[in-house]
Amino acid sequence: MNFRVRIEPSGHEFVAESSETVLEAALRHGCNLPYSCRNGACGTCKGKVIAGSLDYGTYESRALSESEKLAGMALFCRARPLSDVVIEAREIGAARGITIKTLPCRVIRMERLAPDVMGLHLKLPQNERLQFLAGQYVDILLRDGRRRSFSIANAPHDDAALQLHVRHLPGGVFSEHVFTRMKEKDLLRFQGPLGTFFLREEDEAGTTGQQAAARPVILVAGGTGFAPIKGILEHAFYAGLKRPIHLFRGARARRDLYLDDLVRSWEQAYSNFRYTPVLSAAEPADRWEGRSGWVHEAVVQDYPDLAGYEIYASGPPPMIEAGRQAFAAHGLPADRLFYDSFEHALDNTAG
Repeated sequence: MNFRVRIEPSGHEFVAESSETVLEAALRHGCNLPYSCRNGACGTCKGKVIAGSLDYGTYESRALSESEKLAGMALFCRARPLSDVVIEAREIGAARGITIKTLPCRVIRMERLAPDVMGLHLKLPQNERLQFLAGQYVDILLRDGRRRSFSIANAPHDDAALQLHVRHLPGGVFSEHVFTRMKEKDLLRFQGPLGTFFLREEDEAGTTGQQAAARPVILVAGGTGFAPIKGILEHAFYAGLKRPIHLFRGARARRDLYLDDLVRSWEQAYSNFRYTPVLSAAEPADRWEGRSGWVHEAVVQDYPDLAGYEIYASGPPPMIEAGRQAFAAHGLPADRLFYDSFEHALDNTAG
């Protein structure tokens, strides 16, 4: 059985098949709702149900609390319509017209970026090109039908190869393969681009806003959450973005700040860019004289009033959750926080 879904306030309507989530059906019809993990874990796709009933599916309570559910909220990446429904959600205009593709690719380069991070460079077929927004991700399609999501670490203008940053997770199905058996020239399949984590250069109507164009940007990266941030920064520099940009990068020890020299070279080259690395567990051998502690705490120490800023955060779920609470307490409007939470798959097989 099929059901009709209407999005407010846009008025856009589409039909969802019985096997589809609201998000899957929306994307199939070209309606770009916010989303990230698609596992019911990060909360990016959360919106309000105005009318109709849903099967809420499986999800994590920290992404949708019982009080939010009673207030009519749902996670559209997990919820399936049980009747015609009306939902309230904002649509992302910048992603309109970008086609999600399933493509083969070849591993043309592997580089060890850190002891536990591998950089993969993937070449598409000769006549194919992937149109994407800086910060989006792809799903690597495994032979057993499972997927593993990785952010694209390069900018769209530099698309000779897709760059992924893969962290080694012991026992991880894909990451173990990357670190122990993968070779250059191996073939993979992926689907993408996916996600709505990218720099907002336009408002939701698709027109450039003067207020947004002048708003300073704070970027927060933890671990391999640096990958999409790298793509966003390279795009911003290439496009000549003049907005002030401040990157806070959290890591445990100095060795985890991979590509640190590259970031420091950007600080020298672009007057509107600042860089603050923060180590939470620096080792004696690091001889660290920079900022220490948690990266979200460094942000609010430097910016006690966040009312006039946009924040883009990418990294592990505890960093995202701690940052979300701290930034809101320091005046950041909820609709000015954009995040990419690096969640593991629901089958609990990491990597």
